[in-house]
Amino acid sequence: MRPEFTVKPIGIVRVSKTDEEVKNSWSGVEGFIEVFPEYAEGLEGLEGFSHIIVIAYLHKTSEEHRRVLRVRHRRLARLGVDPRLLPEVGVFATDSPHRPNPIAVTIVEVVELKENRIHVRGLDLFDGTPVLDIKPYTPSRVVPDVKTPKWYQKLQEVVTKTLGNRYEKPLEP
Repeated sequence: MRPEFTVKPIGIVRVSKTDEEVKNSWSGVEGFIEVFPEYAEGLEGLEGFSHIIVIAYLHKTSEEHRRVLRVRHRRLARLGVDPRLLPEVGVFATDSPHRPNPIAVTIVEVVELKENRIHVRGLDLFDGTPVLDIKPYTPSRVVPDVKTPKWYQKLQEVVTKTLGNRYEKPLEP
């Protein structure tokens, strides 16, 4: 028997950009996380952290997209990389929003914490996205020697060849 469970959002993402602007932003957008009043006390001690980990539910992922198990890196195609050069891989080897459980994990920079709002930079979530949890990003979470598979290294080469240094952060599959 497979266990099932429910979770309640602790807040909501607020951005002034359209979904398309968020999708097409390579380094994310500015916005804030509005923590619901009943959870605001949980923010105590968060001030002073430069970054936080946001866990969210991708509420706009359709039932059809929840059945997707193989994907190509679409963001790269939008940036001009030939889609034929992009490998098709399993969804669990990517950060695609199309997946059985559309859960997002993203790291954002904290600009300001004021009452129940965390103003952040680098959001890749749409306005209205439910936030399930927030965790501080700490040095103990940094992985010093990350290894990647050959397909990813090859993809990185294609991106560098096509885009040069037009992207600001390491490629996210």
